[in-house]
Amino acid sequence: MILDMSYWARVGKRILYVILILIGLYLAFKLSVFYMPFLIAFIISLIMEPAIRYIMKKAKLSRRTSAIIIFIIVSVVILGLLTWGIITLFSEASNLLNDLNIYLDKAYQLFKNFTGQFNMEKIHLPEEVLTIFQNSTEGVLETVSKWVRNFLNSLIEVVTSIPTIAIYFVITVMALYFMCVDKIYILDQIEHHLPKTWVLRLGNHMRDLIKTLGNYLKAEATLILVSFIISVIGLYILNFAGFKIEFPLLIALGIAFVDALPILGSGTVMVPWAIICGLNGDLNLGIAILVLFIIMSVVRQFLEPRLVSKNIGVHPIFTLIAMYTGFQLIGVMGLLVGPIILIIFKNIFSSLIDQGVMKTIFDKN
Repeated sequence: MILDMSYWARVGKRILYVILILIGLYLAFKLSVFYMPFLIAFIISLIMEPAIRYIMKKAKLSRRTSAIIIFIIVSVVILGLLTWGIITLFSEASNLLNDLNIYLDKAYQLFKNFTGQFNMEKIHLPEEVLTIFQNSTEGVLETVSKWVRNFLNSLIEVVTSIPTIAIYFVITVMALYFMCVDKIYILDQIEHHLPKTWVLRLGNHMRDLIKTLGNYLKAEATLILVSFIISVIGLYILNFAGFKIEFPLLIALGIAFVDALPILGSGTVMVPWAIICGLNGDLNLGIAILVLFIIMSVVRQFLEPRLVSKNIGVHPIFTLIAMYTGFQLIGVMGLLVGPIILIIFKNIFSSLIDQGVMKTIFDKN
């Protein structure tokens, strides 16, 4: 049997190409975590860019002057929100941590009251099954308690590490200033120090990546921010109106996090919350939460077609697989990172995917 060495050399080259790209993406992810302040500054600079160009066009100012004006406004807003957020998060997280056992006892009592409405004797369930069911419920509550407690302790540690936050904030602000003011110079320097072939290839990939992933992330970030603002304002209004909402900022952050997850949305938090409130006897609060959810949904449905197209070419089942894989590998943040990496993979390997990955690599034609 004669081996076609040219064929296997071509197959090996394509497999090596895929492996090198995967290694590059892994290193890029690790570096992005390590250089998080610069990544945050880069994302904010992308969001600020339209405002800078608008000022340049309308006010006939130079890029440097326009960038400094927008930079000052954004920095003041970020500093104010950061100060308010740290103080409020510390207060709410500390109070929730102290009263966590009380809320878990209430949840268990609510569950017992709910199951008590059913006549178990008519169902004819064995006593052993009822005992296992009750023990498993207690185990779930204990697990949830452990997760919540660990999360709140970590949140308090982060919030109280003022020197670390100050260093991150200063570095992020300085990086943001240079990226906005000296954008043209930075791009020229990158182009000057890289080979022309690299610049062309990177330029093509970056343009496609920014078009698919950049616009998608910017639009999703805008929608999540809108949902967070509506939820936090609505929850504080309900709090001032006398409803029993003790941790509006923490709840709004949780709603925004779930709303950021593909497939899922704010309804996965707010609808069950409203139902539980109704079952617990607080029907007015349940209705108020549903009204707030309807407002958020209407605003999102109005903005979404204008900001992002749902058709990004990724079927929901693959998005769900990416979310699960990310969760298994890096925890809760993987629910967010997984779909993003999936979109990056689709963009980089678009030609392979369109032609068939295995067919492209191993086909002899």
